[in-house]
Amino acid sequence: MMPFSRRLALLATTMIIAAGTLLPAGISRARAADYRDRLAEDEVVYFLLPDRFDNADTANDTGGLGGGLGGDRSVTGYDPTDSGYYHGGDLKGLIRRLDYIQGLGATALWVGPVFKNKAVQGAPGHQSAGYHGYWITDFTHVDPHLGTDDDFKALVDAAHARGMKVYLDIVINHTADVIQYKECVGKPCPYRSKADYPYTRKGGPAGPAINAGFQGDEVRTEENFVRLTDPAYAYTPFVPEAERHVKAPEWLNDPRYYHNRGESTFKGESSLYGDFGGLDDVMTEHPAVVRGFIDIYGAWIDRYGIDGYRIDTTRHVNPEFWQAFVPAMLERARAKGIPHFHIFGEVADTDGRVAILARHTRVDKLPAVLDFAFRRAVVDTVAGTKGTDRLALMLDGDALYEGGEDAARQLPTFVSNHDHGRFAYFARKAFPQAGEDEILKRVILANALMFTQRGVPVVYSGDEQGFSGGEDRAGREDMFGSRVASYNAERLVGTTATTATPSFNPDHPLYKALAEMARLREAEPALRRGRSVLRYAGEKPGLFAVSRIDPATGREVLVAVNTGTQPVSAQVEVGAQWTSFTALHGSCGPAPTAPGSYAVRVAPLDYVVCASGEAS
Repeated sequence: MMPFSRRLALLATTMIIAAGTLLPAGISRARAADYRDRLAEDEVVYFLLPDRFDNADTANDTGGLGGGLGGDRSVTGYDPTDSGYYHGGDLKGLIRRLDYIQGLGATALWVGPVFKNKAVQGAPGHQSAGYHGYWITDFTHVDPHLGTDDDFKALVDAAHARGMKVYLDIVINHTADVIQYKECVGKPCPYRSKADYPYTRKGGPAGPAINAGFQGDEVRTEENFVRLTDPAYAYTPFVPEAERHVKAPEWLNDPRYYHNRGESTFKGESSLYGDFGGLDDVMTEHPAVVRGFIDIYGAWIDRYGIDGYRIDTTRHVNPEFWQAFVPAMLERARAKGIPHFHIFGEVADTDGRVAILARHTRVDKLPAVLDFAFRRAVVDTVAGTKGTDRLALMLDGDALYEGGEDAARQLPTFVSNHDHGRFAYFARKAFPQAGEDEILKRVILANALMFTQRGVPVVYSGDEQGFSGGEDRAGREDMFGSRVASYNAERLVGTTATTATPSFNPDHPLYKALAEMARLREAEPALRRGRSVLRYAGEKPGLFAVSRIDPATGREVLVAVNTGTQPVSAQVEVGAQWTSFTALHGSCGPAPTAPGSYAVRVAPLDYVVCASGEAS
């Protein structure tokens, strides 16, 4: 007979899953059923790291690694008081908060990596845990800290029942740090280039001959790579006995499938071949690796019916890999009945250079990349003092993406993320004397640009509750009550609350503002699918105006924002055929001043949205 405690846990899980499938008011079964038909640009995405979102099952906090909640954190990875360790969030917690997420207006979840990670890694005194999900050992199962494979299936099913999509964060560039080098155990391993340490010599050009007949990694054939039998060309790699079979699938335990050239400098050749902070850099040129990852991630589509992949560190993988991987994933999704499987890569260029981003859509053939150019432009103008022509320059770059402006509408746009900090952090840093009301207005305005301009808006969990953390760990606050002192000392925007108490308040001014933006975006096809026509930009903070044109009806939706601290008034060009306009947000005049000329007035750090009515 099943023990009472086990029956109780099973009942609790069933109740959480059932709660996750209940549809909130206003969401019909018909609408829930048509989610597969939506294009990528129709979505509003909510991004979260499961460990930091909500804890519905304390039994999995230590990942089953022993010692209970008071166990050794260097073994379990669990320490809810330290920002670098697991805090207890799990997939069941995410399921029970779907009402909250959907109430914000989100139509898709971007879930941080859920795969089994190496719980703790790093040199003594510099250890931290894989709570974020990017130190994968087992690519085939869910990390026990987050729950089970069945929990992930329950999440996807619950989201789909509501008409929400699920995008999964995946990693290919590297695995957890398992492989060691005999030449530098316990110390840094500098990068060793292909010229100085060729594949066919051991330890440099003058070393003994190895890998006879191997013609280099640019000849990507089975016949060539079968000759690469000895991985000790630059360093002598080895796997500690205790971790000989820690990775899954099993082929990932073989050092031949890694570059083994030491630490990346993130420049030149090492950007593709070097270890990312000690993480084992996978040899993605190898045909067996290409096949292996196609099998791994194709299986997640087959098993769970997910709706897209966000790909980590894409710029550090050779283009030829993506040219094979992306079509294979799209075909696998189509076979599963998923016609609009969305794939977007992380090309982390904090300078926001469009040419760098666009290259990966043209050469690598990625369908989309995270829009770091949009983020940079918004930070520079709304959390900075640059003119609004900076925003116009970003839009000018849309022609560079493979597919031009049509492709740009599929780029996930964001103002905050888990690596580079929250927008509120940069606003406070740029305007240290600003009052809280001004910071709130700047955060709202940044999000208004994200929701009304081309691209797919991505809300990073906690932004809607006023979180204001900085880069990396500082911006990975807990949504459930936190025990991290630095998080709880953080001054949140728009509230006197702290992260010490759960942050799921639907009455927070930012939650309400973003929910309004999401409703407006859903109601107006022009804001989702419309082409962008620049109407006004200047060399100083102030007015920025863009018309979004509905491709089906020609309806014009004029968006005017004021990045300055003084009111602005101006005449902007609109379609000469329009005789009336309606306010969708803010104050809009009822008619053009003259055919083709419309007067806009925008308060400081505010925005208006005006839609055309009748045509002449």
